[in-house]
Amino acid sequence: MFATCRRTSGQGIYKGVKTAAPFRMPLPRQLAQRVGKVPVRVRLSRRARRLALKIDAVGDAVELVLPPRTPLPRALNFLNSNREWVEDRLAALPPRVTFAEGEKVPILGVPHRIRRVARSRDHGPVWLADGEIRVTGEAVHLARRVRDFLKERAREEFGRRARRLSLRLDRQVGRISVRDTTTRWGSCSANGNMAFSWRLVMAPEPVLNYVVAHEVAHLVEMNHGARFWRLVDKLVPDVERHRDWLNENRAWLLRIG
Repeated sequence: MFATCRRTSGQGIYKGVKTAAPFRMPLPRQLAQRVGKVPVRVRLSRRARRLALKIDAVGDAVELVLPPRTPLPRALNFLNSNREWVEDRLAALPPRVTFAEGEKVPILGVPHRIRRVARSRDHGPVWLADGEIRVTGEAVHLARRVRDFLKERAREEFGRRARRLSLRLDRQVGRISVRDTTTRWGSCSANGNMAFSWRLVMAPEPVLNYVVAHEVAHLVEMNHGARFWRLVDKLVPDVERHRDWLNENRAWLLRIG
């Protein structure tokens, strides 16, 4: 998921460039900014109608999106003329939060401090207690165990909530899976299978409920028309507020772990 976007129109022709193939033009692979050297990824998009710059909150990188037949001079000028914009957006990214002992990680919006503890016969390798994520085992395995725990917790939360909401629409949910997606928070296929970003388990509970309701509504309406949004409103309140929260906190969620 990209935090920001800047666009302008572009025209021109490059002979021999196939739009379905990766863009292989001599554009810079890095930008020298005040924060240091920033990776630049160039993507040729058949769907794009204008040049676009996007900030990758996960990789601290810049993506330059080019429509087909964009002239190299125009692309270079667009990239260079927006250096200050790139600098500002990179500086505005929230700090990273690692899965390390002592760090605080939210679960359903509630902060929990990661703490490494001795093994317990009453618990598995990771559990929640007294506002802590308690993790057993060697320190080298801590981050992986926390991530695995959050993914499993996310799968349980999504499945339980999706099945409950689907009953209100007299529909049936298929398989529930979790992924570390970078372009969307959730998806629903025509056969009722749903996939969600596991990172949503760190968002406030009403926000998680909204995303689940969004995908459950697709069991009835596989579009984003007026009838679809009426269904979402029927399943959860304050839809716009939850969408705004996701837009405002997208980069923060992506930079945890």
